[in-house]
Amino acid sequence: MTALITEFPFTLKLGYADEGGDLHKDGTMRLATAGDEILPLRDPRVQQNPSYLSVILLSRVVTRLGNLPMVSPKVIENLFAADFAMLQDLYNRINERGRDTLDTVCPKCNHAFETDVESHRGP
Repeated sequence: MTALITEFPFTLKLGYADEGGDLHKDGTMRLATAGDEILPLRDPRVQQNPSYLSVILLSRVVTRLGNLPMVSPKVIENLFAADFAMLQDLYNRINERGRDTLDTVCPKCNHAFETDVESHRGP
């Protein structure tokens, strides 16, 4: 029997710079629950601006970023756009498939297969 993987490590390309100037790149994202997707809809910030839903969602499922004590919506708001997009992409991949994989086709033989996505991005 295979254990269910519920947390996925990642490394932000640019990173989050906190108020003290420390850079935080390595983190962990967990699978979302139904509550993670439903409860933010009650948030007044989401009701005023539906685009804010992604910020709230990511702040709920990013369980660790560097050595920050918590990942709040304010932290997610202050990510660079490239890192925000990367986290949205990771969120979609792991919650659609339950794992961090993509369907791929070999360009030489046209064999279809599944491959793990490298969520760790080096410098």
